[in-house]
Amino acid sequence: MAAAKKTFDTRLAELEGIITRMEEGQLSLEETLKLYEQGMKLHRTLAQDLDAAEKRMMELTDTGLTVMEDAP
Repeated sequence: MAAAKKTFDTRLAELEGIITRMEEGQLSLEETLKLYEQGMKLHRTLAQDLDAAEKRMMELTDTGLTVMEDAP
């Protein structure tokens, strides 16, 4: 999936998989560090996506559109 941009849900599932593998405790130190680094990169990307979504929602709200939690 290197050619196509991964979706938010795909990256979130990948991060959850990394967390699960690390919690199992069966990895070497090197494997753990590699997965930790991958997980932190995913976390940063996911956080950026959420920030962008929140900013977009605020922009829509400022233009008079209703945010879902404000909808009847």
